[in-house]
Amino acid sequence: MSEKLQKVLARAGYGSRREIEGWISEGRISVNGQICSLGERVSDTDVIRIDGKVVSKTRLQSKRSRVLMYHKPVGEVTSHSDEEGRPTVFDNLPRIVNGRWIVVGRLDLNTSGLLLFTTDGELANRLMHPSYTIEREYAVRVLGEIAPEVIRNLTEGVELEDGVARFTSIIDGGGEGANHWFHVTLEEGRNREVRRLWESQGVTVSRLVRVRYGPVTLPRWLRPGRWEELSDERLSMLRQSVGLEKMPKRNPNFADKKPGPRKTRHGTSQSRRARNPRRK
Repeated sequence: MSEKLQKVLARAGYGSRREIEGWISEGRISVNGQICSLGERVSDTDVIRIDGKVVSKTRLQSKRSRVLMYHKPVGEVTSHSDEEGRPTVFDNLPRIVNGRWIVVGRLDLNTSGLLLFTTDGELANRLMHPSYTIEREYAVRVLGEIAPEVIRNLTEGVELEDGVARFTSIIDGGGEGANHWFHVTLEEGRNREVRRLWESQGVTVSRLVRVRYGPVTLPRWLRPGRWEELSDERLSMLRQSVGLEKMPKRNPNFADKKPGPRKTRHGTSQSRRARNPRRK
């Protein structure tokens, strides 16, 4: 049985389908010694190379997805590296063998909150694709009083430079003084869309936090810069939300992994205790 090349490589965690399609167009991938083209199908017996390196059969045959929830702090960039030397969201993630973490969507420098990372490019692609209308929920703090017509405009639709956009819901979260909180949801992830929608009405956003992505909600106790891996049950729920099959059971006693340690210039708390056992 054959499958599309980009789907096979995405499932193995080499990248999202869109990213791999770009590699195919650039001539970086070959099948059985021949540079392939978009739409190429492969089977278990084919030899695939990326930039001349053979793709491991073991990695291709792995069906297990992994997903991390990460609490992004303000000031981290959503990329593997930064020309200005700023910290990135990948700096605090655990290392993995025979794979890599693929970020699901992006958050800008001044936005904090929930980011999902997965080893499964097909899952990442579906979670980001507009056709699956995955809800994103944000807590937004704005300055000043908001008139009823502003709420009406934002839910009915506003013309932005890249097309009409709207919030599917706006819930008043209260507030005091000049600041007021709202919880908003939308079903797409255009660049800075939440901020641009409010700014289109002359409203200034002073704080923005993503609190939910599809069925996954940011836990209140998960501190900025920390991560937690989804259990099989929660991962299956996420996969089913985009039409993928449940994950096979890994271990009946498996529970969500503890949040990863926050790195500092002195190392993690575990590494400091290892160097100085008396320190608690």
